[in-house]
Amino acid sequence: MRHFLSLKDFSKEEILEIIDIGLEVKSNLKKGIYKDELSRQSLGMIFEKSSTRTRVSFETGMYQLGGQALFLSSNDIQLGRGEPLKDTARVISSMVDMVMIRTFGHDRLEEFAKYSKVPVINGLTESYHPVQLLADYMTIKEHGLEKNIVAAYVGDGNNMTHSWLMLAAKLGFELRVATPKGYECDEGIVKLALEFAKESGAKLIFTNDPQVAVKDATIVTTDTWASMGQEDEKEERVKAFNGYIVDDKLMSLTASNSKFLHCLPAYRGQEVSEEVLEGADSLIFEEAENRLHAQKGLMVWLNNKI
Repeated sequence: MRHFLSLKDFSKEEILEIIDIGLEVKSNLKKGIYKDELSRQSLGMIFEKSSTRTRVSFETGMYQLGGQALFLSSNDIQLGRGEPLKDTARVISSMVDMVMIRTFGHDRLEEFAKYSKVPVINGLTESYHPVQLLADYMTIKEHGLEKNIVAAYVGDGNNMTHSWLMLAAKLGFELRVATPKGYECDEGIVKLALEFAKESGAKLIFTNDPQVAVKDATIVTTDTWASMGQEDEKEERVKAFNGYIVDDKLMSLTASNSKFLHCLPAYRGQEVSEEVLEGADSLIFEEAENRLHAQKGLMVWLNNKI
């Protein structure tokens, strides 16, 4: 049995295998072909953080695979009333076939997985958002940009940045991260990514200059400057991130075939301009749809490992 808590736990071959399964499932869906790979199976979805794309994609994905998904808000289950996480893990995992958790600290996810009897999927923590990176790479591959990737991440050193670091370090491509001073990535995660990069040949570059990061990049991505739980820092962050907006001026420095990605929700006029978000080189809505297909590939893959 395998859990999907972070890309750091997976090999290049395994990541690509999951993507390929997702692409096959997507192709079948577009042709009207439904295969009930997860017939009569249940996915328990625990949400301690709210969501749009994560809930809709997992719930729809399970339905399309022949199973069902159960929405479990922390406001509605005993976990929200103080039941120990390990007790919740043992009870819920005895009743469902797979669990997806969207929570705060990554340690909570790891504790749940430790006591779970079924595969656990990270739907987002403060450290990583690996299912989003499956969708991102699927989108890159569909556009034929997977060879010689030069990716640039501009913005906060958050869970998305950490996940991009793990993807680049595992697959062996170049990633440049531009963050303001004081908003860099977690040092421990950076150290781990650099260790993986030695094996894969990945090139990881860290800078405080967005222009350096995006020069001749084929992929440019960013994220909101203030994530959930950081609302009280919003004004301070807007000042700190001055000059970090991905706009036409910044995109003009990228490669001629470059594409823009964003995990959404996006705040127009802050981390990205309206023109870039709605421009011809933006893949954000294809990327959002691919959450559905990549996660179906993941669930089929995990089910095959049981």
